[in-house]
Amino acid sequence: QVQLVESGGGLVQPGESLRLTCSFSGDAFWLYEMGWYRQTPGQERELVAAVTRFDTIKYADSVLGRFTISRDISERTVLLQMTNLQPDDTGVYYCNADFSSESYWGQGTQVTVSS
Repeated sequence: QVQLVESGGGLVQPGESLRLTCSFSGDAFWLYEMGWYRQTPGQERELVAAVTRFDTIKYADSVLGRFTISRDISERTVLLQMTNLQPDDTGVYYCNADFSSESYWGQGTQVTVSS
């Protein structure tokens, strides 16, 4: 059974940075496509960034050039480095692991960008 735990959220001012960490427990981390999603009240969860097991990376247009996703297979973690944060980046950030018909979610971590 896969479990995901996110950490690193918080309250920052516009222009500041945060790094989110997703810790993966379970087998075969390297097989999973790992992603970060964001959700705001009343909205659907949206993809922010993802990395496949082939290290193909994709980003939402809104975060291109500001966010960087990376994974450490030995540590079984996925990082989301967020720079130049803006109020529109506010939301609950969820880690996701997908493989075949399996999909797992973490509990989420709140990111608030406000002056």
